[in-house]
Amino acid sequence: MDWTEIIAQVDSRDVEQAESIAVMTVPYGIYTEDYSELEDEVREIARIDLIDEELLAKDRKTARIHIYISPEDNPAEATAFLEERFRAENISFKILTDKCDVESCLDNWKKYFYPIEIGEKLLIRPVWRDDYDPKGRIVLHLEPGIAFGTGTHETTRLCLKALERYVTDGATVLDVGCGSGILAVASLLLGAKSAVGIDIDELAVKASVENAERNGVSDRYTAIHGNLANEVTGTYDIITANIVADAIIMLSGDIEKHMHRDTVYIMSGIIDSRLDDVLNALPGSLEVIERTEDKGWYCIIAKLAT
Repeated sequence: MDWTEIIAQVDSRDVEQAESIAVMTVPYGIYTEDYSELEDEVREIARIDLIDEELLAKDRKTARIHIYISPEDNPAEATAFLEERFRAENISFKILTDKCDVESCLDNWKKYFYPIEIGEKLLIRPVWRDDYDPKGRIVLHLEPGIAFGTGTHETTRLCLKALERYVTDGATVLDVGCGSGILAVASLLLGAKSAVGIDIDELAVKASVENAERNGVSDRYTAIHGNLANEVTGTYDIITANIVADAIIMLSGDIEKHMHRDTVYIMSGIIDSRLDDVLNALPGSLEVIERTEDKGWYCIIAKLAT
């Protein structure tokens, strides 16, 4: 059956806020065409100086956010949600829709992902890219499918950098909203003893299992399809939640029972306009120990207050 591709065209100045709205429409991945900083991003991600003329001809003022809706979901509902939220945030937009089979959808956005260095230790390598030099880094071989989490978005990069700092040998990890499994797998490659990934989307859970197998850590990874409150027990040394502000706010009432005195809780997917909402929703028993930012996206790290 055909999927529906929704393309939201917005001003490049509004793309970060528009992305934060778009990711709420589907539990899996989106991709964004934003050429406003083309030269800098090509040098950072692709590590090349020469840029194809076709890319140079792209519109630098308009960004296009691509969202794929599965046959089981409701494209009209997703479109209505986008229109309502964009208007509420005074974002000028144009919505386009088209039909595509899942393979075409995947091929469309794969061409935008390159091997990318993260922090001091990691290199994220999409499995369809063979042109990379690890330079002594730990390589995470990733096939995201349509699950969220490729390493190219600021929110995922912030989380991966935090994991580099906080993962210790023998640590136990819980990844809430695991998507492609990129954070759970990265933590295992960085030395964690075990990781549990949970997601409400079955396709994401499947992708995370396959990525764990692809990186040789499946014996230490457990994937759960379901809701945190109903499916997960016990406490963990590190908890990650790279989702959206509203979902992090909803987690605030349940996350504490999965923390012990030294647990590090890493939250990301928070656009700057929602930062205060998330901070105000955190229970008083949690203390923010670190806050990082990248292009208007925030990562908050908290522990139980002493």
